[in-house]
Amino acid sequence: MAGSAGPEIERLIGLLAKLPGMGPRSARRASLALLKRRDQLLLPLAEALSVAAERVKTCSVCGSLDTQDPCAICSDPQRDASLICVVEEVGALWAMERAAAFRGRYHVLGGLLSALDGMGPDALRVGPLIARAGEPQVLEVVLALPATVDGQTTAHYLAERLAGANVAVTMLARGVPVGGELDWLDDGTIAQALRARRPA
Repeated sequence: MAGSAGPEIERLIGLLAKLPGMGPRSARRASLALLKRRDQLLLPLAEALSVAAERVKTCSVCGSLDTQDPCAICSDPQRDASLICVVEEVGALWAMERAAAFRGRYHVLGGLLSALDGMGPDALRVGPLIARAGEPQVLEVVLALPATVDGQTTAHYLAERLAGANVAVTMLARGVPVGGELDWLDDGTIAQALRARRPA
């Protein structure tokens, strides 16, 4: 269907197609819906994207996304500073928060160890995690990583690196299915897995 739309529309379709879960067909449908509902969808979305691009930043403490640095979770005095939950990406942090079962703080690794993808320890936020685990108030580090080969490899590596710190290192219980990603699980499964965590 090349040439069926102007370059502006094709650019919109091309950008939407780069989003996770969006292929060229889905991107065309989404573009058409946005353009048909310009005032209700397209313009508010454009404004929200502009504001997010301008104001959202990465938390210098945990690696999450927020409009403030440190983020709201790191700044919240009601959060348990003795617990750090390690997650792969921000989406997993949001999933943990939806479950409302964890009242500690987080650490976003920024990925998983993967030889195939060229992701080594230096590509992840491992150093800042080790430094945070060494703080006197931290008593436990929960490894809330996917039950995939890369997730388990990363968890094993982190458990070894954290062995020198004076903290308990635990993992989510096997309520998380093998091959499962946290941001696709229901809240009850996440809550149960967190309650049944075990030593790494």
